[in-house]
Amino acid sequence: MSSGPAQRSIANGIRNPELMAAALALLEGRLHDAEPVLKAHLKRDPFDVAAIRMLAELAARIERYRDSEMLLRRALELAPGFLAARSNLATVLHRQGRSGEAVEELEKLQQVDPDNLVNANLKAAALGRVGEFDEALELYEQVLRTLSKQPKIWMSYGHMLKTVGRQADAVAAYRKALDLGPTLGEIWWSLANLKTLQFDAADIAAMQSALDRDGITTEDRFHLHFALGKAHEDRRQAEQAFAHYARGNALRKSLLEYEAGHTRAAVDQVKSLYTPDFFGARSGYGADASDPVFIIGMPRAGSTLIEQILSSHSMVEGTMELPDIPKLVTKARNMGGIAKLSADDARALGEQFLHDTQVQRKTAKPLYIDKLPNNWLHIGFIHLILPRAKIIDARRHPMDCCFSNFKQHFARGQAFSYSLSDMGHYYADYVDLLDHFDDVLPGRVHRIFHERLIDDLEGEVRALLNHLDLPFEQACLDFHANDRAVRTASSEQVRRPINRDGVGQWRAMEPWLQPLVDALGPVLTSYPARS
Repeated sequence: MSSGPAQRSIANGIRNPELMAAALALLEGRLHDAEPVLKAHLKRDPFDVAAIRMLAELAARIERYRDSEMLLRRALELAPGFLAARSNLATVLHRQGRSGEAVEELEKLQQVDPDNLVNANLKAAALGRVGEFDEALELYEQVLRTLSKQPKIWMSYGHMLKTVGRQADAVAAYRKALDLGPTLGEIWWSLANLKTLQFDAADIAAMQSALDRDGITTEDRFHLHFALGKAHEDRRQAEQAFAHYARGNALRKSLLEYEAGHTRAAVDQVKSLYTPDFFGARSGYGADASDPVFIIGMPRAGSTLIEQILSSHSMVEGTMELPDIPKLVTKARNMGGIAKLSADDARALGEQFLHDTQVQRKTAKPLYIDKLPNNWLHIGFIHLILPRAKIIDARRHPMDCCFSNFKQHFARGQAFSYSLSDMGHYYADYVDLLDHFDDVLPGRVHRIFHERLIDDLEGEVRALLNHLDLPFEQACLDFHANDRAVRTASSEQVRRPINRDGVGQWRAMEPWLQPLVDALGPVLTSYPARS
């Protein structure tokens, strides 16, 4: 076999003192130390695939997944047999929501490395994301027969059990994981994230003990803070709860790149693009399909509840938060810009959405849901490429919604949610853009206020089904009896009858929420405007 630069780097790169120092910095979470070393090294040796892979790992750590993907594809172009890079690529694809593509990469790996249980574990997670839950659970159980001492695999198995509604089994898997790794913060947060479980005094003591250790990672630390925040909030210890939430958010924010001004600029750009004249000149654009139902809005605004209600209908299938619309927006921009799309382009993009999301459809129901909340920024694009699709705005009181986000650690994305000020501005920008589309496309978006849904479930459900041109079905009111898999933080909450448990929770924390109030501005006092 040739011993060119790529192959020599795989064999010898890690013995390079610079790369060893960078690898140690990555391992210890010192990303700012690792980045300049790797970039300087790659300037001198751009073919060093070990260094390329490390830089890709760094990009993934700060959620620059597209950058990470490009670097990994470059490494594989130089060294197609670099199995570790292909495994990393599968991980990055999965984290971007492109789990079908991740499964394809993992199947390539299985052909040459069939006994690699780490890849099998990742494949199980990816299978879960495309709705193959039985196969995913079977694969987790297969992996655990050999790697029974791996706490993170027990945790991932717990996630899948939670998704399919086996809460008691999920709790048992998480507890098993904690027996093996009591200081792993993400496992404690996984228990907290069940929402319906309350920690006892021994749990709180164990979490505090883990937090007091010097050697735990920043990631463990912020997960523990979020979990302890939940524990103290359940005990009505508001000051302690908020202190933990604030510390967890600050640590998480320190690892992310987010500028509120960029969201504001994006909203202004969308408003200037999607005008009545824009749509008037594009009548007849887009794919002629009415299958998709988009649920948009803020995270933690009740979108999972709406999805659960709709997916209880005999004609509607729930899927997940699909990544396809943002991906197609990027593609359209790379085609010269959305304003330059032809009628054929818009139709092709709509048809690509229908084709690419087919992997998520497991039934013959005529309608299916995409509930990616952040698609609120892409309403105009959705209307352009799928003019017959339905759009539902899930809206919740700004204080309840934003505080619920502040105490939620998201596995990925939602970088705006780790600062009260950033979150208030984000909510205000979202309302501003929805107001714009209410003017430009009157009646296009059906709005559901969470509080009204709670107070008048049947009335709001009938109005929603009427908007979707669907007959009323009692099963929609009995949504909690639906045993479908639910892949969001609200999975256990929507398996209970309608309740007001989440209304007004922010009031206990009001003394510390002034930055949120200031950032929300008039949006707070005018809620529910445009009703």
